[in-house]
Amino acid sequence: MGNITDVGQLKEVARQVRLDVVEMLFRARSGHLGGSLSATDILVALFFGKMRRQLGDPGWPERDFFILSKGHAAPAYYACLTRLGYFPRETLFSLRQFGSMLQGHPDAGCTPGVEVCTGSLGQGLSVANGVALAARLNGADRRVYVLLGDGEIQEGQVWEAAMTAAHYRLDHLVAILDRNRLQIDGSTSEVMSIEPVAQKWEAFGWHTREVDGHSFPELLEALNACDRPQGQPHMIIAHTVKGKGVSIFEHQVKFHGVAPTEEEYRQAVQELEAA
Repeated sequence: MGNITDVGQLKEVARQVRLDVVEMLFRARSGHLGGSLSATDILVALFFGKMRRQLGDPGWPERDFFILSKGHAAPAYYACLTRLGYFPRETLFSLRQFGSMLQGHPDAGCTPGVEVCTGSLGQGLSVANGVALAARLNGADRRVYVLLGDGEIQEGQVWEAAMTAAHYRLDHLVAILDRNRLQIDGSTSEVMSIEPVAQKWEAFGWHTREVDGHSFPELLEALNACDRPQGQPHMIIAHTVKGKGVSIFEHQVKFHGVAPTEEEYRQAVQELEAA
């Protein structure tokens, strides 16, 4: 499918995705709100502005690969997949219901468009390494994208995977860090500081960039720059706002893993519809 180049159109897709996220969680009465909203613009930039995907065909052989390592952001992921025609939009509102194909975390066994089961934090980059190595061995012209959470990179397995990607010079692998600075128990600086985060990835042998994770021009410029072979894997540190798009959710750690109340839901919808 052709990618969207107009920033205004990408912003409109992101607004609709955020509306769906709020609606999904309100109906489910559970789910991860803050990290889904912080990651929305990153996901929209990838799925609609950058990646090779085929409308209505999640198994298209020439597709790029995406792995949502921070699997709790699944609601925003699902809202993107339905806009690619992989399943009906009405399915979104069965999130977390018994028997639904939309689990609380991505399940490749039952959700079209999901490549890998994720949710146990710290594992996605290792899987991405395997996919990238397989693509190289198969001679496939495929980009592999993986989205990490900033609390997630406190996991030791992430850094083992970082060393592996640099060792094998996986320059068709692109990791994006959703740097919203909040995790379930508080700020990353209080729980386990990850600074200086850019210098750490650089020291591990990654070509590293920092961008505004809510700026489509910056996101797309960084993603396009990763197409140039450099002999290094790519890390894009996307500075974001937890709960982005709804004033009462922004910068609030308490909305990491809760659904909105009816009052919060109504305010969120009002703000997003007026945006």
